[in-house]
Amino acid sequence: MRPRRADVAASDLQFRIMSYAKKNLRDVQDMAVQHGFSKSQEARFPRSDLGAEQTGINFLTVKAGQREAFAHRHRTAEEIYVVVAGSGRVKLDDELVELAPLDAVRVSPGVTRAFEAGRDSLQILIFGPHVEGDGEMVQGFWGE
Repeated sequence: MRPRRADVAASDLQFRIMSYAKKNLRDVQDMAVQHGFSKSQEARFPRSDLGAEQTGINFLTVKAGQREAFAHRHRTAEEIYVVVAGSGRVKLDDELVELAPLDAVRVSPGVTRAFEAGRDSLQILIFGPHVEGDGEMVQGFWGE
């Protein structure tokens, strides 16, 4: 028997009303501009725009011939990177991995990572759990 509307608790009804959110990623604020990294990349974090509580997401564009402004690693979060467009490489600790459209790369916690675009901009969707304070920036990762 399906519950009638009157039988549904108020909290369940709110969940049903707010059960999805839609946002074009180009309409999300580019945080690279705010932090002075716009020469090399765009970074859009739509988690709040989508109302996501547990899932982290990032739309990263590394501009043609550029590297990310810094590398990073996570203490507990695993991430999955999906190349949407372009080509380039990702440095995972000491290993370089070539990337092409629709390549998916899973990165374990503790692995330092940074991206480098090829002749075209490299566009990547990044997914993982949202763990506040879990990330750590790593400077000088490319040995320069």
